[in-house]
Amino acid sequence: MTDKLVTVDGKTLYTEYTSAFEGRPVLVFLHDSLGSAQLWRDFPEQLSQAAECNVLLYDRLGYGKSYPMADHYRTNDYMELEADLLNSLLEKLGISDAILFGHSDGGTIALIAAAKYPERIKAVICEAGHIFVENITVQGVQDALQAYRTSDLPVRLRKYHGDKVEMLVRAWTEIWLSERFRSWTIEYLLQDITCPLLFIQGEADEYGTLDQVEKTVTQVSGTAEKYIIPDTGHSPHKEVPERVISRAAEFIQRISGNT
Repeated sequence: MTDKLVTVDGKTLYTEYTSAFEGRPVLVFLHDSLGSAQLWRDFPEQLSQAAECNVLLYDRLGYGKSYPMADHYRTNDYMELEADLLNSLLEKLGISDAILFGHSDGGTIALIAAAKYPERIKAVICEAGHIFVENITVQGVQDALQAYRTSDLPVRLRKYHGDKVEMLVRAWTEIWLSERFRSWTIEYLLQDITCPLLFIQGEADEYGTLDQVEKTVTQVSGTAEKYIIPDTGHSPHKEVPERVISRAAEFIQRISGNT
């Protein structure tokens, strides 16, 4: 594994890159709103081995070991801006065969990137992503903010994000809890997704209903599959990693030519 700081579009990001499988695609992992490269733990390595793919992990700006955000304030198109930054990162690293695995916000960013940069994105695995705002999502964010204020969550997050914790929590919660964000949607972009898609969601996801899945897989232009896991919440890759690895690896092997 090679880890280094990479500066793209004036922003400095922490990256980890492993290229053990010559001629195979690169799995790019996009973390959630409180996540980081480190918080994926050993899941990327396990999926990499099962799917025989290379791996790129990175911390979004303001997270993990990447440089801090300039300001916590986010506009409604912040995930589109994240997708643009991802494309710039892939371009700088010379990656043109990316298979994106995105969780939550990361899943949404993956969908946007696939719509906007089809020449670089070969497939998407979207885990618990959002294409519009639901009441359950707002409630989930409110519950997370309450946990941040009343538990040891700030201490636990500081282990991964250092002194950037307060700003990244504000950045996430303020936009999702704002009235102006209630009308946000990326449904208009879905028709531009032509690469293969696998949408994974826990049936008991506390941040979104299965409408997110159904409205995504029925509106993309490429082939789309769904994998709904019973008795599972918002983070299937943590809750039932064996099931996610098995299904994701089978999808990757099939769409990338290995069976």
